[in-house]
Amino acid sequence: QLQLVQSGGGLVQPGESLRLSCAVSGVIRSYYSIGWFRQTPGKEREGLSCIASSDDSTKYADSAKGRFTISRQANTVYLQMNSLKPEDTAVYYCAGSDQLECYVRPYEYDDWGQGTQVTVSS
Repeated sequence: QLQLVQSGGGLVQPGESLRLSCAVSGVIRSYYSIGWFRQTPGKEREGLSCIASSDDSTKYADSAKGRFTISRQANTVYLQMNSLKPEDTAVYYCAGSDQLECYVRPYEYDDWGQGTQVTVSS
């Protein structure tokens, strides 16, 4: 079971950038995958991006392409978010799985971070 601790988030103005972090521990296998998701009240959890630790391959949902970048350094995974918009306001979660390949689908993940609020408002 992976333990995931998130940091980052907060209140920013439209057009600004923010970087979220997800520290991963409890790794048993030599590989894991991490996904980033977000959720707003009354809506399903939306997949944004994922990364596979085996080769740092990445995937992006259409809503994240061009503005969001996922990366990994050691056992910390980052989500860099640029040109933020009010509609990006949500609770953001990282999630972990011991799968070799990553997926941008919530049900592929068993372990979740605590979530962090991102608010984009002027």
